[in-house]
Amino acid sequence: MTESDILEAQTNAQRARTAPRHVALIMDGNGRWAAKRGLPRFEGHRRGVEALRRTVRAAIKLNIGYLTVYSFSAENWSRPREEVESLLTLLHRFIRNDLAELHASNVRVRVIGARADLAPDISDLLREAEQMTQANSGLTLVVAFNYGARQEIAAAARALAEMVAQGRLRPEEIDADAIARRLDTADIPDPDLIIRTSGEQRLSNFLLWQAAYAEFVFLPILWPDFDEAALSAAIAEYAHRDRRFGGLEAAARSAKTAS
Repeated sequence: MTESDILEAQTNAQRARTAPRHVALIMDGNGRWAAKRGLPRFEGHRRGVEALRRTVRAAIKLNIGYLTVYSFSAENWSRPREEVESLLTLLHRFIRNDLAELHASNVRVRVIGARADLAPDISDLLREAEQMTQANSGLTLVVAFNYGARQEIAAAARALAEMVAQGRLRPEEIDADAIARRLDTADIPDPDLIIRTSGEQRLSNFLLWQAAYAEFVFLPILWPDFDEAALSAAIAEYAHRDRRFGGLEAAARSAKTAS
């Protein structure tokens, strides 16, 4: 083994120790990207889908376990009808054109968000993506569609309240774990790193409960320009953070080592 091989192996080992298990993305800036170039907003969204393809491939390469993308929020329905229709068209295209590649790459697709009032063609499309890839064991791509964190928490609270009313649960049995088990992400680890593009610094009703101990990286670049280099830079920033989870540095490090 050459010195170069040894250095590469050490670098890969260090990356494995510091890489986040779960990265969540707020993909912001499609409209501004298009406006800067005198292009229609649809073109910005189309280029945003291309950035998503690059990012999924990069996440696989970087051995990220879970990648959650904020594709369509519960509040996005209030946008102009033409823009909503274009976003839904792109969702159709992404799943129809990319599902085979995702499946071949051992990617498992999960969808979080409310589905009760979705049009049947959208519900069927999301269900197809989940069912086709459910046995895959590589990257889990979590698509937050028609998703709102406040709505998610409220739904969990209603479910618990109904159990109390039915006598199946005592109020004193409701704790953080009880709530977490009734969220859309019950079987998904909390995000370690949340990245937002476009320079905005807010969560916009995204993973509010799950983000309790996440690290945040806010990037000035607009989403259509996001690529593997930007993802790697955000992960490098994450690797330098001291995650204490509310405790002291030494205690947190011991807890992480034990786990």
